[in-house]
Amino acid sequence: MTGIELLAGLVVGLLLGLLGSGGSIVTLPALVYIAGVDVKPAMAMTFGIVAITAAFATIQHVCMGRVRLPVAAVFGVTGIGGTYLGARLGVWIPDSLQLMMFASIMLLAAWRMCASQPQQQAAMDSAPYVGQFSCKQPPIAVHGVIIGVLTGIVGVGGGFLIVPALVLLSGLSIRDAVGTSLVVVTLKSIAGFTGYVGAVDIDYNMMIGFSLVAIIGSLAGASLSNRISGEKLRVVFGVFLVFMASAILLESGIEILQS
Repeated sequence: MTGIELLAGLVVGLLLGLLGSGGSIVTLPALVYIAGVDVKPAMAMTFGIVAITAAFATIQHVCMGRVRLPVAAVFGVTGIGGTYLGARLGVWIPDSLQLMMFASIMLLAAWRMCASQPQQQAAMDSAPYVGQFSCKQPPIAVHGVIIGVLTGIVGVGGGFLIVPALVLLSGLSIRDAVGTSLVVVTLKSIAGFTGYVGAVDIDYNMMIGFSLVAIIGSLAGASLSNRISGEKLRVVFGVFLVFMASAILLESGIEILQS
């Protein structure tokens, strides 16, 4: 791996540990634009890398008491089928369209997080979890399927959509949403990777090497999350999504005009 690929791997892990998302947002562009991997194999490898890294990050968040397994079970189980279906559909969708859908979904997630009321979210961040999600299982399940299909198509674990959904639908604080999302991301990424296996060529050596570096970053990110307030986490989350989405849309637009 080159120096810039190593740096990208560390950033992937840092984002997953800190925000419970963002791994795919860095991994996919890094594999496509830095490592020169074709789009569809890169999407398959992204699922594998994020699954491995998120699983390790989950362990640390469990130790911190930030994973709500009942919520993760509802969202994760319903999302697995949607992600597998989306991955199978993604094999047939043009590469440029997949990348534009990927960026558009990122912008939507950023808007939803930034549109939430600061006072309400601050209260949720400081309040203990008391099981508010119990009466909202059907909406969570429906969103699990929908987000699963979307993230399967565009080749991402979907944490940048799952975190806002958990905050807005289930009443979780941003910190608990981050930890819980890692469980869901792990399950959905495994399903997405399975959907691509056999349909595209996968460089397993590169995938494993990238994952090992990302795991180191995830441990640092989880520790860093203790020192940042929930409101600042949301701001960092939203700004990061807008920046990456804009870069991908610009690159995809240039490619379409040149073709």
